[in-house]
Amino acid sequence: QAEAPVSRGGQVQVALTSFFALFAIVGLALYGLPFFYDHMVNEFGWSRAQVTSGNALSKLIVGPLFGFFAGWVVDRFGPRRLMLVGIILAGVALIGLGNMNALWMFYFFYLLNALGYVCAGPLPNQVLLSRWFDKSRGKAMGFAYLGIGIGGFLVFQISALLIHYFGWRYALSALGVLIVIIAFPLAFFVRDSPTATSYKSSGPVKTEPIGWVLGSPRFYLLLIGSMCSIGAVGGTNQHLKLLLASDLHFSDQQVANIASLVLVSSLVGRLLMGWLADHLPKKYVMLLIYLIVAAGISLLFFASVPGAIYLFAIVFGIGLGGDYMIIPLMAAELYGVAIMGRVMGVVLTADSVSEGQPVAVLGLKVHVLTPGTTFNLSTRTAFVSSLIPTKE
Repeated sequence: QAEAPVSRGGQVQVALTSFFALFAIVGLALYGLPFFYDHMVNEFGWSRAQVTSGNALSKLIVGPLFGFFAGWVVDRFGPRRLMLVGIILAGVALIGLGNMNALWMFYFFYLLNALGYVCAGPLPNQVLLSRWFDKSRGKAMGFAYLGIGIGGFLVFQISALLIHYFGWRYALSALGVLIVIIAFPLAFFVRDSPTATSYKSSGPVKTEPIGWVLGSPRFYLLLIGSMCSIGAVGGTNQHLKLLLASDLHFSDQQVANIASLVLVSSLVGRLLMGWLADHLPKKYVMLLIYLIVAAGISLLFFASVPGAIYLFAIVFGIGLGGDYMIIPLMAAELYGVAIMGRVMGVVLTADSVSEGQPVAVLGLKVHVLTPGTTFNLSTRTAFVSSLIPTKE
């Protein structure tokens, strides 16, 4: 594959396809759904644990069951077919969530959304980009991942506007339709690889074994690093709207502005970290990203201090921008692109379990200290006691 001439026009088409696929599947669907949580709590009387567990349980179920299988399908048949299925699933999921009236329906459509994420989200797009790009892979990945940031920025503004005029149900259904309109046509016409015009004509590709990867100690270092980072950013994103709206009493528009600032800052992070990954050892870029993410999340302890939440949005957003794309860049460098689908399928499975744990296992209550509160022994005792899960 490396010896075959790669069309510049084909590379542009692939980059745009991944950009808009990630724009729709991650930017609109993944980042957009938590914006509706408080409306579901208010209308149905559900608890925070119930609405946030939709993402957690779906990732815990779908990731282990379908993550590696999706990677195998990508390696054997190419990413295009899987992306088409995933785009339809994600669109149907949001339309269903906008028309549900029972908790079981909430969980069912969230499962469909998780399937859409596995089939059409980062996994197939990472493989698609890695097949088409070599020396400029970091910049290509950074550009494609801009779709997540731009989609996430726009979804908060669009959702706030649609909710104001039409209600949250029509807003969520409209997002589902938008996902299909934006992503499906581009994915339909994209080529899986620069070396074959169609997997349908050439037949399934013979896959290589990955046993040597699973026997490599550095693979598990990569896996653990990914689990920790994705668990951190995923848990933060899932609870941010509830923290700002319910605990700090921000309006929908204020929350939209802060969440949008996170995603705008992530644009800087994606481009910067993609450029750095092409010019510096990727492990150092990875360490930098993780330090930025940790520093950003720590600022939430001071969320009630004026201005601190905006500093959080900028710092966390920059780290978030690089977090999701550094793992596939490292995996492609270590193991090549021939087995990348299955390698990232294993990583995706582990990430799904990790991302679900902050909600599914802990179910913590978040307490924000007001300015001037002395964090003494009694305050610490009350704070720690609040972290113990209750029957609710």
